[in-house]
Amino acid sequence: MLVTGKYASYLRENIDGKLTETVPEDIVRIKEKYNVPEDLRSCHTLVLEDYVVEGHVPAQVIGKLLTEKPAIDGVALPGMPAGTPGMGGTKQGPWTVYAIGGEQAQETYVEL
Repeated sequence: MLVTGKYASYLRENIDGKLTETVPEDIVRIKEKYNVPEDLRSCHTLVLEDYVVEGHVPAQVIGKLLTEKPAIDGVALPGMPAGTPGMGGTKQGPWTVYAIGGEQAQETYVEL
């Protein structure tokens, strides 16, 4: 796994499954390859099974994605919201995780 820092440690502790691709040196190329919309981009991008996960997405959302297997390309939590896994600070409000691709593209996948 190439993701570094606190979020990478969080993923290692909380995600079952094989991470097939994580943040490489050319992060923009990976975001484009997996069609992550510019307005949903963040600092971390990874591919888990057949889904792209963008940003500091909590493990419970990744688990939901892998269990439900919706017809989308992945999920995104844009920006770097305070209190999210791997980020410091205290949660200031709801986190909106968006669907990427499929008919639900850029609609709310889950709100925490």
